[in-house]
Amino acid sequence: MPGDNHKPRSVVQTIDLKKELSLGTVTVHALRGVSMNVLSGEFLGIIGPSGSGKSTLLGLIGGLDTPTSGKVYIDGLDITELDERSLTKIRNEKIGFIFQFFNLIPTLTALENVALPIQFARKRKFNPNRRAAELLELLGLGDRMHHRPNQLSGGQQQRVAIARALANEPPLLLCDEPTGNLDTKSGEVVLQALRGVQKQTNTTIIVVTHDMEVATRADRIISLVDGQIAQDVPSVKEESFAKLKNKLSTGELAPIVTKE
Repeated sequence: MPGDNHKPRSVVQTIDLKKELSLGTVTVHALRGVSMNVLSGEFLGIIGPSGSGKSTLLGLIGGLDTPTSGKVYIDGLDITELDERSLTKIRNEKIGFIFQFFNLIPTLTALENVALPIQFARKRKFNPNRRAAELLELLGLGDRMHHRPNQLSGGQQQRVAIARALANEPPLLLCDEPTGNLDTKSGEVVLQALRGVQKQTNTTIIVVTHDMEVATRADRIISLVDGQIAQDVPSVKEESFAKLKNKLSTGELAPIVTKE
């Protein structure tokens, strides 16, 4: 249709996503039918109390776990139908992961850590060292690329982890508490780095966090309560987030129940 050429594409879509976990004789409903759509270039924050299903949802989106039922689409591809070999390929080419703990290889330099996933890519799009150097420069670490992790601060290590996640130019970046192991100043630097990446590369970013100060940096925020979407705030407005934060703290916020 005319005028649709510049319409943002869907990078992530979940449809009625459910995940049940068996703990002895008890069945825990970690996710209870989560449906959402994340567009290209969007910065989405996912928040909720402990046990709300945030990390479970992120793991399913990243193909690290399989749902009990429902669908997950990455760039239009249904990853719930893929075998482990195909999922590994998707994770390496379509998704970058950033965790609370940096998971850098201690014996490798920053440059070598970032170059590693490029070397493992089946269809290599970049020269590993050149691409790694460009990403480290982009994230303000041009003078630290030959340092090993123990020679870097926590904030610098997390920026190396961001560069590594971007190594194969994935359309999607998944971040699980990316500032959770950092002090306030280092966390601010990492958040600015993520925002810079989003603006410069149009990468879609999903951040799972319990910290509302982190979430308010997002373009949009989804709150989970008891494995269901409780609220979806479409834009960053301080007054909206203040109300949302207050509802979460008082327990006023309840999951949205959709009629069958």
